[in-house]
Order: sequence, then C-alpha cells, then structure tokens
Amino acid sequence: MFKKGQVLVNIGNNFDSERSTFIAPRKGIYSFNFHVVKVYNRQTIQVSLMLNGWPVISAFAGDQDVTREAASNGVLIQMEKGDRAYLKLERGNLMGGWKYSTFSGFLVFPL
Repeated sequence: MFKKGQVLVNIGNNFDSERSTFIAPRKGIYSFNFHVVKVYNRQTIQVSLMLNGWPVISAFAGDQDVTREAASNGVLIQMEKGDRAYLKLERGNLMGGWKYSTFSGFLVFPL
C-alpha cells in the first residue's frame, strides 16, 4: 500500500488516511482513478487498484530512457458496504509527495 499522504477531500470520512484505504459506506457503483509518477530511469513501475486484497486494474510505466514517467488508470466497480479499495505498488519506486501521485474515489450510484 502507499504511504500516508495529504488528504485533500474526505467528505463522509470514508478514506482511512492511516491505512491509505477507501472503505465503502454503502453498496453502490464507485469510480476510482489514480495517477503515479516513477522516479528512476531503467526501471518499471506497476501499480494496482486493490479491492479487498484482489487486483482490479493496474497501470505500468516502463520507458527505460526517461527519468520521470506517469502511469494512470480508472475504473467503475460495484462495492458492498465495508469493502476496501487501495493502491498497491507492485514494482518500482514512486516520486514522493502528494503533488505527483494521486488517488481518488467516489460513489457514482447507490444500489
């Protein structure tokens, strides 16, 4: 999981900043997006959005000739009340600071 960073918006307090985890307050369709930046050339990063410990989507950045490169992805997923979504760095190193790597999620439609 990603280390604790600055939380810009947390309406409803459903994002646990200590664990960097979003906890669904109710059953519904949720939107998640993330954007991450790698720091070193000659490396590949892989980041996955996890739902209850299982990968849902991933993003890769692996150009060997650039120092900084971004990877992004987004998805709509159905969640049950209490389900947990978080990012997991599967491989590589990310550029530090909340300005460079971001994660957002919100309820689109309650079920």
